[in-house]
Amino acid sequence: MSKTSIEGQRPNDVRRHTFNGATMGTHYSAQCYAQADLDCISVGAELESAVQAVDQEMSNWKANSDLTRLNKAGVDVWVPISGNLAKVLVRATVIGRETDNAFNIGVGDLVDRSGFGPDCAGQFDVPKLLEQKPLKPIGQVLEVDVAQSRARKRAKVALDLCGIAKGFGVDELGRVMDRNGIKSWLVGIDGELRARGTKPMGSSWALAIERPEYDRRQALAVIEIADVAIATSGDYRHWTESEGMRTSHTMDPRTGAPLKNSIASVTVLADTCMDADAYATALLVLGTEQGIQLAREKQLGALFLVREANELRAIGTGCFADG
Repeated sequence: MSKTSIEGQRPNDVRRHTFNGATMGTHYSAQCYAQADLDCISVGAELESAVQAVDQEMSNWKANSDLTRLNKAGVDVWVPISGNLAKVLVRATVIGRETDNAFNIGVGDLVDRSGFGPDCAGQFDVPKLLEQKPLKPIGQVLEVDVAQSRARKRAKVALDLCGIAKGFGVDELGRVMDRNGIKSWLVGIDGELRARGTKPMGSSWALAIERPEYDRRQALAVIEIADVAIATSGDYRHWTESEGMRTSHTMDPRTGAPLKNSIASVTVLADTCMDADAYATALLVLGTEQGIQLAREKQLGALFLVREANELRAIGTGCFADG
């Protein structure tokens, strides 16, 4: 269940309301400035319902989720799915095409072999990890019928939405706020966030960009946002280690292996958190040269933090560019 609270009084009896709860193996949070008589119980219930619906639709850790049913279905078998999942699959296909396969939701088997899947208990499948080959673009192996809310695999593939589902969940939290007429809000799941409007006194929402450290949490910088979404993808929060070898949870579809490059993290601003989430993953995979080129082409605000010896070098595009 979600938890709610009301804090402080603002001009014209506008108050800060907060909500939080568990979802997708982590936590969601929401805060807003609205009238003191906001029906927090109703809004809290809507927020809870929104994120749990996304989890039930898009989790590959739930045995009866829409995504799991699709993964278990045979080739060329149409599977009924939610309208939300259909939209996410289509958007993932588009971003995969735009990024030349750097973003590919067909990495499920590779995620399992690398020790990050639901049934692998954090263990590498070393023999299979050595069987590296590029993944086919998802548009070649998946067909989505949005009008009838169904999908089918055209070849054997295991889908994994970890690079886009949380972002979509954040967008769903934002839609709850909008439906309730709330004009000033910040919502998030883990490190994926989206903001609307400003605080009552006109200030933007201040967020910390995390320093990409393996063993501690520390802020690197603070950014102020309004009417935008932000997401970060990196190598430092989710990883496994075996026989002295550290492996990031991010996969490179172009090689069929866990990602290996010098980028520690990429933070992206976009209109939706679904896009910010997916593009952050894609730019991380593409690396500095190709990633920066794509960010500029898409006019994305992106901050690349690159490991160089014992130092971090920051490279930015859009609002993150120097000067």
